[in-house]
Amino acid sequence: MFCGDYVQGTIFPAPNFNPIMDAQMLGGALQGFDCDKDVLIGILTQRCNAQRLLIAEAYQGMYGQDLIGDLKEKLSHHFKEVMVGLMYPPPSYDAHELWHAMKGAGTDENCLIDILASRTNGEIFQMREAYCLQYSSNLQEDIYSETSGHFRDTLINLVQGTREEGYADPALAAQDAMVLWEACQRKTGEHKTMLQVVLCSKSYQQLCLVFQEFQIISGRDIVDAIRECYDGYFQELLVAIVLCVRDKPTYFAYRLHSAIHDFGFHNKTIIRILIARSEIDLLTIRKRYKEQYGKSLFHDVKNFASGHYEKALLAVCAGDVEDY
Repeated sequence: MFCGDYVQGTIFPAPNFNPIMDAQMLGGALQGFDCDKDVLIGILTQRCNAQRLLIAEAYQGMYGQDLIGDLKEKLSHHFKEVMVGLMYPPPSYDAHELWHAMKGAGTDENCLIDILASRTNGEIFQMREAYCLQYSSNLQEDIYSETSGHFRDTLINLVQGTREEGYADPALAAQDAMVLWEACQRKTGEHKTMLQVVLCSKSYQQLCLVFQEFQIISGRDIVDAIRECYDGYFQELLVAIVLCVRDKPTYFAYRLHSAIHDFGFHNKTIIRILIARSEIDLLTIRKRYKEQYGKSLFHDVKNFASGHYEKALLAVCAGDVEDY
């Protein structure tokens, strides 16, 4: 499925952009006694991230206050999480999510999986730098201390950001596929290590060939084999890597559907995916969602969210194409 498919986000640079005017409008919405949430939604969901950062700069110069700080002070609950989340540059947002996934009460393993299984080498490098700057902490060391076993080893491998890029060797594909098949059959510690090394280090192009060879050798799809042979978060992480190799929008559509229907509208997951993918492939995710599950993402969000929180989520989803 991974063939360099055209993917598209929902948020683009606004034409005729004026950061000073936007900052004034946000100031008017935030400085009064009763916050005008519709103004916040109208501006922050209709500007790309680079434009939002310029608005924050203008806001600081105009009011002598930090826009993120004012949003945190004036807003609450999940609506606040959406508005504040939109203000982080993508690497800083990933770092923010990873930090809170590990430093809260218990570890949110699914957050670690979603982010580290899907990001490119460049995105991982920028995320590590942002994490260090924001929290004066080492991402790899924190992952090591907060997770365990082969799940931890696989995350540590991913966070290196050293996956091969743009390289495929058909002659090696059958050999790699045999490594995966043996790992699924024998399930020893050594075989688990070999399995995660292949999935974390080979290029997406190479892994597509490997998965085809795996099907030929075993007569099974790699995802089915992993799910049958392994369990827990290690299994979920391996499956996430395979699904992201095949088609990231399909993976995130699956994660959104699961977060909405299996976990009683898991707000943190839904907010994180919508914001993180809004300028990358969210429109494509919406298309995959409807293809896979028969109902639009809009329909499901409207069914479970309400008020300005619902408006904000739908605005991030919308782009130029609404699909109720």
